Amino acid sequence: MTSIHDVAALAKVSIKTVSRVVNKAPNVSPELRDRVQAAIEQLGYRPNQSARRLAGGRSFMIAFLYNNPAPGYVSRIQIGAAWRCRELGYHLVVEPISLGGEERFEVLDRLVAALRPDGVLLVPPLSDDPGLLARLADMGLPYARIAGSGEEGGFTIETPERAGGRMVADHLIALGHRRIGVITPPSTHHAAQHRVEGFRDGLAAAGLPVEDDLFLQGRFDFASGIEAGEALLALPQPPSAIFATNDEMALGVLTLAHNIGLRVPEDLSVAGFDDTTASHTSWPPLTTVRQPLEDMGRRVIDALAKGPTEGAGFEFTLIERGSSGPPS
Repeated sequence: MTSIHDVAALAKVSIKTVSRVVNKAPNVSPELRDRVQAAIEQLGYRPNQSARRLAGGRSFMIAFLYNNPAPGYVSRIQIGAAWRCRELGYHLVVEPISLGGEERFEVLDRLVAALRPDGVLLVPPLSDDPGLLARLADMGLPYARIAGSGEEGGFTIETPERAGGRMVADHLIALGHRRIGVITPPSTHHAAQHRVEGFRDGLAAAGLPVEDDLFLQGRFDFASGIEAGEALLALPQPPSAIFATNDEMALGVLTLAHNIGLRVPEDLSVAGFDDTTASHTSWPPLTTVRQPLEDMGRRVIDALAKGPTEGAGFEFTLIERGSSGPPS
């Protein structure tokens, strides 16, 4: 069985240098790193994970904690995070966790006791859970958040939510819509509330009134998209378009429209947010705001495994598809 000594001998370096390359340590010259990597590949060397943990005082595990009812959003971030973990020699542990209550602390305590992850990845709404963030800080466990708000510690990927909401408003208004229903996020999703603010900005810029009866709160799941869509379409003057602040709810509106015989987009335009996989395969395909979810997952893993770095932020893009068109 090939050992680290064999790799060091072939590469003509010390065992410590091989270990630094295997553990993705900084301050290794590109020439040495390439030489060691070539020896590893030639010999088919596979590092012993237990030895790595003992040598470096790390578990090479990162925990992804989530409580988000939108599986498309969670899965895309998870894919990006998992691939980046593999590239860096880490393992991703995925754990659903409750929102509020003592149960979430019990899950976290068991996870840390069993695996001692090197860091924790959080997505909304957990990225704004003050109790959970305080518990992680008390444990001294590094964490990184996607779309976290507030001044809590840890690395945070900031996302242009308000600009994304404005994109949708501008798009639907440019098509000629004047009464537009909005299915807003749950109150626990703080960052996503900015999508609604951006949409209101678009209404104001176009000189359109903000009508409170056209704004209904959803739960970020498919069922609440149907429920809110039913309520909006039952208004004495129903909207000609509906913007759901995530794709799961928008897909619920699409399903409702088909069930009650409305043509999309001729009778009702529908727009979502996230650009999850399901938005491509719905009929018609869903107009939505694209978040680079997989890239965001990769960036968070980099921050936890290698340390935060300054870099350009992420851009959101409006993806126009068949679910939006001029009102009839």
